Amino acid sequence: MAGQFARSRRLEIQQQEQSRARWTTSLTKILATLMVDQVHKGNKHNNLFNKKAWKYICDEFYSKTGLKWDKEQLKNRYSVLRRQYSIVKSILDQSDFSWDESTGSITGNDEIWAEYIQKHPDAETVKTGGCPIFKELCTIFSEPATNGKHEYVAASEGEYTSITPCPEPLNTHHEESSSESQDEEDANDPQTVQPTTPTEISTRKRVRKGIDEAIADAIFEMASASKMRAAALEQQIARFSLADCIRDLNLMQGVDRQLYLAALDLFKKPNAREIFLSLKKHKRLTWLRGKCSVASN
Repeated sequence: MAGQFARSRRLEIQQQEQSRARWTTSLTKILATLMVDQVHKGNKHNNLFNKKAWKYICDEFYSKTGLKWDKEQLKNRYSVLRRQYSIVKSILDQSDFSWDESTGSITGNDEIWAEYIQKHPDAETVKTGGCPIFKELCTIFSEPATNGKHEYVAASEGEYTSITPCPEPLNTHHEESSSESQDEEDANDPQTVQPTTPTEISTRKRVRKGIDEAIADAIFEMASASKMRAAALEQQIARFSLADCIRDLNLMQGVDRQLYLAALDLFKKPNAREIFLSLKKHKRLTWLRGKCSVASN
């Protein structure tokens, strides 16, 4: 009886995992690698994977992870990756940003980041987590007509190395409708029978629901990253506050009125407050005189 209950419990857990995919960085990396392999094998046309490619990707994903997620769940993640690629591509189109292949991070001045995120909130999660698989995404979403910008080396199992140019950013409607585009591919396939029965139509509706869930997960991840960054910023501000700087300034000896007022202006900058409070007390006056002298000049 206990063994039967355990088997029943395992089956229930597998069904729950099957109904809603929980993606991690390593699982996403595996999926991207499989897609790159299919691109190199010529199983992607008109920016769409064919049926043979999806069968291979599903089978190999199960073989490598033990997760028997169906084609629609993997296609939903494909939609999220397309959106991520477009976000990163748009960022790197700006001359102020660069991608570090060794770490996957995107580097740029904090002020430039703040200005860009204000206009493009979706970039917040990329600033926090980077994009370690950007090279793979360039290969997956490459198109024949490109401007030659952002070229990265894409190797297939060590056999050869080719340069794959990244395409211009795709429009938002196309990015979030991967499964719809794949449906068009299936419609053009003579071996595919279009849904006509209530059961088949219901299946298609469930697919659409899966896409909505994938997009909702992506939005939730971005919102969480934004909250974490806001909390870290508040903590930094509290640690090096203007009030603490003024308090220590009032306790210093040898500060005349002109230097005092100049220091107050200087303390408007968060970086200046951090440096001032981090310095040893006997060095603060020298530093203040030097900074305020430069500012006045």
